[in-house]
Amino acid sequence: MSRFSELSHRLYTGDVSYDFIGRRRRWYLLSAILISVSLLSLLVRGLDLGIEFEGGADFRAPTQVNSQTVDGMRDALEETGLPDLDDSTITTIGDDQVRVQTRPLDSTTEVPVVRRAIAAEVGVPVDDVAYSLIGASWGSQITERAVIALLVFLTLVALVIWAYFRNGKMSAAALIALGHDLILTIGIYALVGFTVTPATLIGILTILGYSLYDTVVVFDKVRENVRDIKSSTTKTYSEAANMAVNQVLVRSINTTIIGVLPVAALLFAGAVILGEGPLKDLALALFVGMVSGAYSSIFIATPILAQLKEREPDMKKLAARVATRRAKEAQKAGGDPERAIAASAAVAAGAPEAKARAKVVPAAPEPNRDVGLEPEVADPDDIDPGTETTSEPTDAELAAAAISARTGMKISRVTSAEKPDPRPLSDGAAKRPQPQHKPRSQRKR
Repeated sequence: MSRFSELSHRLYTGDVSYDFIGRRRRWYLLSAILISVSLLSLLVRGLDLGIEFEGGADFRAPTQVNSQTVDGMRDALEETGLPDLDDSTITTIGDDQVRVQTRPLDSTTEVPVVRRAIAAEVGVPVDDVAYSLIGASWGSQITERAVIALLVFLTLVALVIWAYFRNGKMSAAALIALGHDLILTIGIYALVGFTVTPATLIGILTILGYSLYDTVVVFDKVRENVRDIKSSTTKTYSEAANMAVNQVLVRSINTTIIGVLPVAALLFAGAVILGEGPLKDLALALFVGMVSGAYSSIFIATPILAQLKEREPDMKKLAARVATRRAKEAQKAGGDPERAIAASAAVAAGAPEAKARAKVVPAAPEPNRDVGLEPEVADPDDIDPGTETTSEPTDAELAAAAISARTGMKISRVTSAEKPDPRPLSDGAAKRPQPQHKPRSQRKR
């Protein structure tokens, strides 16, 4: 068995576990930084919309493509003397065609001038230069329908997840992860300056479906792990959800790598080899969305789900039961019950099990209870009558109060050893036989 397969098996069985849920604030902070950068790039740079959205003129001419085709065509457009043509998009299609996209042009005065310039540059008749004009109204209709399609998609997704899992909090967590992926993808487009085309919309809708697929896989494992958790006293909801994430971690990594590799090849071909075209726009949306979808399903969706579920009264009672049980186990194992209760309070507050157990330390040895030994009693003459004694609350009492305040259940302090009786024995009681704390076979007859 390879090391990777062995690691996968140990993650699935729980021998090795990484605390994704307990460290959720780190992932929230990282996502907040990425989303802030994306929103800032949208506000400062904005999106570079294609002519399908803003309107413009599209010219195509046959030519033998070489390394000077794009630069020569740009110089030809500048020589026309028409304003605002320096921002035109010039691309090559294959090795026998060039495409020029400009701002909206007047069909009677500006279009003939541009056609003659393109024809003269490539050396073909003017009639061989095909053109089409795209109005801004058509682009606004595409944008409106794309937004409607996105809203309908998100609504159907929320309903389907709720119907499948019978859990509204899973739908909410999945939609938050989808919004996270959508903002990151659009922000990357604004940051790198790629043109937004209809191919971009197709890629965005595709990656939303991919992100949902990975999230549903993780949620399905969470549902399996928490099926009978309300009657359990061994783990909290967050711990069961964290185990589910570890169990599907290797599968998510493998699926993401297999899906991203061909998309990365498409992105390289579209951005480096071809330079322009819909292939580059589609590949970038797929690449960013697939990586972001795999990240959000593990680091965003599942921690948010666990955080929402831990606020339910049943889950708070479960956390209190788990805390009490672990405190009793620590007491039986010879641990310090005060430290055990403090550790259990951390479990009830959502801390991972490993951290809670790390706080349990061995207790001090119990006092000698052999026969004939009496507890040492302070001499009353050594006590100053004017001295007042006060007692501060111990760590155990503070931990119990914290659990009670958080869960609404009253938890009393647990003690591991009875306190010695400070009252001295009378002469008659000292002569009577004292109880022997020994096995029956070793007692004196």
